[in-house]
Amino acid sequence: MLVWLFGWLGQYYTPFSAVSSLTLRALLAVVTALVFSMMFGGRVIRHLRSLKYGQAIRNDGPQSHLAKTGTPTMGGVLILSAIGISTLLWARLNNPYVWILLVVMVIFGAVGWADDWLKIKYKDPKGLIARKKYFWLSMGALFVGVSLYYIATLQPDINTTREMQDLLLPVFKDWMIPFSAVPFGIGFIIFTYFVINGASNAVNLTDGLDGLAILPVVLVAAGLGAMAYVSGDVRFADYLHVPYISYNSEVIIVCGSMVGAGLGFLWFNAHPAQVFMGDVGALALGAMLGTIAVMTRQEIAFAIMGGLFVAEALSVMLQVGSYKLRKKRVFRMAPLHHHFEEIGWKETQVVARFWIIAIILVILGLMTLKLR
Repeated sequence: MLVWLFGWLGQYYTPFSAVSSLTLRALLAVVTALVFSMMFGGRVIRHLRSLKYGQAIRNDGPQSHLAKTGTPTMGGVLILSAIGISTLLWARLNNPYVWILLVVMVIFGAVGWADDWLKIKYKDPKGLIARKKYFWLSMGALFVGVSLYYIATLQPDINTTREMQDLLLPVFKDWMIPFSAVPFGIGFIIFTYFVINGASNAVNLTDGLDGLAILPVVLVAAGLGAMAYVSGDVRFADYLHVPYISYNSEVIIVCGSMVGAGLGFLWFNAHPAQVFMGDVGALALGAMLGTIAVMTRQEIAFAIMGGLFVAEALSVMLQVGSYKLRKKRVFRMAPLHHHFEEIGWKETQVVARFWIIAIILVILGLMTLKLR
């Protein structure tokens, strides 16, 4: 929105033209989302308290968490609002990838909001009925898969069309998994479905301690922003042997907005948390990260950078599977962060150590660009 305004003003006063720079707009997106979150965070928390939107805590979880009962939840509304406003202000709105990401944010955020609302209304941590929840999450993921496949088919260059669908393999320069060979984009759409739903639920499972999920989200968003910048620039894409997808140039604005909004929210979510993001934030942020990974064709690098989310999700799968098959638990408690609490780590220790792991994993994920 402001890009067009400053572009018009640039005709009369040259310095305004600087806003057309992608790098500058990405930084402005970070600052805008950060300032918005910081300015309105306190007001949102007070409003949530006045509405008595307190978190319902699981009785079977760590006993130390019972003290958090009543802490305002649904703070993800603040994060998503900051991302939306910052993106609309600084992104070029004729880019379809920007709108797909905003629609994903709204769909997954709405499902999370319904889940949080039911938990609050009935004082029950179970929330939305599972089949209804996953139906709408599936609709959101399929929307992305079909939309990206349709956009890919509109490309004039058949090689570009294929690159927008095939799975890029890190380290191997010329090897790809050819999803484009499957008729009607079925392979690509199904893979996209699992990436987005998997990422959404993995972030949601990670969001169990003060500040635990939001900083890794910020770090991974920054890493994917770098991936988007590279694949959206023909020179960098050619040099690093990654698919050139011009629409990705504006995706960095969304990533910048996620970074700023996440950092602003962390100010209030750090231990002891004044507010929790809730499912409204976790489901939407995870889905957006998964969508960006698909857009940049960096799903495997995303799995590396978001390895913390992967480990949390796998710990739940292993725990449930082991108990059903063997009547034995693999971990003292799942997700994984609760296991470490149960063996004696303090909450702040778990969070800080998981943050360090997240930083290392993001660096490793970015290294895959150059290793090719």
